[in-house]
Amino acid sequence: MKNSVKMAVILLASTAIVAGCSKKQPEQLPPPAEGSVDQTPVDPNAGTGQIVPGSQEDFLANVGQFGDRIFFDTDRFNVDTEDQATLQRQAQWLARYPNTRIIVEGHADERGTRDYNLALGERRANSAKNYLVSIGVSADRIQTVSYGKERPQALGSDESAWAQNRRAVTVTVQ
Repeated sequence: MKNSVKMAVILLASTAIVAGCSKKQPEQLPPPAEGSVDQTPVDPNAGTGQIVPGSQEDFLANVGQFGDRIFFDTDRFNVDTEDQATLQRQAQWLARYPNTRIIVEGHADERGTRDYNLALGERRANSAKNYLVSIGVSADRIQTVSYGKERPQALGSDESAWAQNRRAVTVTVQ
């Protein structure tokens, strides 16, 4: 009995010590180091509910909810007629914002090896880029990246999920 009382006292004391050691959040962050540059973009319309011209939100508002992406058939990377219409809307928006750069992300579904899907994603991203360049967007404004099967849009192992994951997505860069 005596040992259990001692144990309880020790447990309470150690809990109180640990609780007393918790750090409080500072009221104010320290200033940045001298000579450093704050690279956090400042949105002048933050909190106003307005869309910033040239932003990703503006891009989506003008090219349509899913106008930032095109889809591909299994093991394909060709830009079809429907994809061309989507890319033409993207090019029109890019013409209004000549200083905005984009990244075209290539994606694949989960089937196949990692290496195969990375190569396929690269071909898909480059197909979208090449079409945009062919209709007047400067190649200097477009970067490509392949994520292969690493960033699925839809989870699942069925045709519906795979169809959503075989895509190229255009993202604006500020």
